[in-house]
Amino acid sequence: MSNKIDHSMSLASPNVKGVSSKQKIALAIGLVGLFVLALALFNTNFPNQGVFLAISLGLITVGTVLFANDAYLTKLEGIKNDGVWFKSISSRGVLGWLTGVGLTAFYVVLYFYADLLGLGTNGEANTGLVALFDPLSRILSGNPASQWFVYGTLYTIAIIAFGYKFILKYRHNRYQQIRTVSVMFFQLGFAFLIPEFMARLNSETFKLPYYDLKNVWPLNYYNFEQYRIDEFINAGNIGLALLIFGIASIFIITPILTYKFGKRWYCSWVCGCGGLAETAGDSFRQLSSKKLSAWKLERWLIHTVLVFAVVMTTAVVYTYLGYDPNKYWLTKDVFLMSVAGFLTLVFVGVMVFKRKELGKDAKYGAIGYFAVIILLIGIHVFGDGGKIFFLKAETLRSSYGFLIGSIFSGVIGTGFYPILGNRAWCRFGCPMAAILGFQQRLFSKFRITTNGGQCISCGNCSTYCEMGIDVRSYAQKGENIVRSSCVGCGICSAVCPRGVLKLENDKLDGRISSNEILLGNDVDLMDYVNKK
Repeated sequence: MSNKIDHSMSLASPNVKGVSSKQKIALAIGLVGLFVLALALFNTNFPNQGVFLAISLGLITVGTVLFANDAYLTKLEGIKNDGVWFKSISSRGVLGWLTGVGLTAFYVVLYFYADLLGLGTNGEANTGLVALFDPLSRILSGNPASQWFVYGTLYTIAIIAFGYKFILKYRHNRYQQIRTVSVMFFQLGFAFLIPEFMARLNSETFKLPYYDLKNVWPLNYYNFEQYRIDEFINAGNIGLALLIFGIASIFIITPILTYKFGKRWYCSWVCGCGGLAETAGDSFRQLSSKKLSAWKLERWLIHTVLVFAVVMTTAVVYTYLGYDPNKYWLTKDVFLMSVAGFLTLVFVGVMVFKRKELGKDAKYGAIGYFAVIILLIGIHVFGDGGKIFFLKAETLRSSYGFLIGSIFSGVIGTGFYPILGNRAWCRFGCPMAAILGFQQRLFSKFRITTNGGQCISCGNCSTYCEMGIDVRSYAQKGENIVRSSCVGCGICSAVCPRGVLKLENDKLDGRISSNEILLGNDVDLMDYVNKK
């Protein structure tokens, strides 16, 4: 391939370009780095683990950077399809399936068979791949590595290296560059380095809980378990401040930021899951299903997970509270009534003020509300000691952690990138996305505005929407896009060749207006335009 810039303006070139010589060299460099990790996995005894770890991670990063440079700096700025549906890895071809199987196998081993990675058990020293990361772990936290430290390191390297690739690919769009730098920063600092430094502060007399400052309930569903609460309290003022910050994040910080910026402030700018999906998973975003059946499944599944998270957390907190008001300022009964009262207040407010905007979704919301209330009553009636519905609270929590935290978010959510697209977890399973989507739909100032007169129906926007939204159908009608599932990534706007789509924060009036647009003969169109 020539080093000269390709001046073709074609949106979908019929000639799919192969891998250039420079890209082959870059791939070889990255594969050498992965080979070092593979050697460690098979218990190769490296003379200096720290040096070989640095070499491995360095080669992987350099290979990715060199590949990205040759792939995107040799052509003009702007997005072309580049034969994305003709490449095996990005169109569910053989390479795609092999990559999916490999990622899934890695997650299965990581979650359930960590000993195969070399994790030491019963006080034994680490071996294999985990031992290779021991020097870095001791520098940061003072402790030997665990399988989660190995995963966190590789996760962070992936976001940073592929984040660089993403910035080059979308270098024509300042919004994409800034938000990518943001997710790289939050992953490196708040999700990786700060928790490790916090662990270094621990001693025999002081223990600060491992805490990812950017994780908010229900993503950190374990944060309100008794052992965590005890750790926060025993850590003194710092621990109490972290506990208060965690609660304030749920009820104060999150709603305010979502009101001002939509759920994109978290899902596209902060969240580690979203960060990996946007960077390492960018090549698979077009694989998200746009079918109506997928949308219906999405609405039921993600809100079912949210109901599960609410009930599970309530049940776990309920088990370690008491009945005697003289001993407990928050008793079991008061806690259950407080949760039910808060949910009732939200439900009534939505039904009174937003029912018309929600349409059929109001019915589904009512089903979810009554399901939670019935289950809360069940907790009160069948809660006995440490059991809920005749099950131990720990069993309930571990079931949620296994099914949602491990299988759904890890094995399926990330392992199935090349099969289901890069946001399967965010779209179908993330309870945090469900809460933020609910807030975004109801009272956020964020929307994606469209100019229907400029739309040429090329379909780029719908193709590259990772959340499965048929953006083109909105653009053709000139209708604002206000969807609970929209994470505000802005790729639809970035790939539009006509500038039809814009991400905006504006007043709430006229934000959701599908009926007025679809039934234009029933409204004064000039009055509607003037109000806009």
